Amino acid sequence: MPMKGSGAATGWAESGRWDRGASWIAYPHERMQRASHALATDAGVFVVDPVDAEGVDDLFAEFGEVAGVVVLLDRHKRDSAAVANRHDVPVYLPEALSGIADDLNAPTETVHRQLPGTDYGVHTVVENPFWKEAAIYGDADDTMVVTEAVGTAEYFRAGNERLGVHPMLRLLPPKKLGRLDPDRLLVGHGESVMDDATEALAYALRGSRGRTPGLYAKNLKSFVFD
Repeated sequence: MPMKGSGAATGWAESGRWDRGASWIAYPHERMQRASHALATDAGVFVVDPVDAEGVDDLFAEFGEVAGVVVLLDRHKRDSAAVANRHDVPVYLPEALSGIADDLNAPTETVHRQLPGTDYGVHTVVENPFWKEAAIYGDADDTMVVTEAVGTAEYFRAGNERLGVHPMLRLLPPKKLGRLDPDRLLVGHGESVMDDATEALAYALRGSRGRTPGLYAKNLKSFVFD
């Protein structure tokens, strides 16, 4: 199983769906399980951290017209510019990520507290010289999008976790995420958590440090022997 798919993605798989959106994985068989999201709002569809794939515009169209692309992690530029330019919309960057605007070959707009015209508020998750990440939270249906700090891909999870803290953050987990109570949690790596998300998040944060040795041992074995 490759760590990361390459070339033009000709197929993709849904990794979560609800009334106001859907998630997809462009390369379903890659180890990284890079997931992206289409959020339906009163202002249109916002596409989050997209990995482009043939035919994915049909998914967007199910929920309306694309109003913008959102990047939530400084390393997740992915195909955001390509999707934004194809739909003639800007890439929205939380204030903490405004420094990557020049790296994107597309118009950008800085978001301070709220995605314009939506119920999705912006929350800073990690902000240091090496890692800048924000999350968004939809108050209308308690949907949270966190694209790197936590994930459901196999290499994020230890023991019986449904959701795990990123391996590089496990010793200092982003506790501020625990202040929110999502019904569903959309991640950047792996399938979305579509039920009991608050419980899964609390369990992941609470046991992050204690389960770290087991996760590291599992990942080392996987990368060496797979």
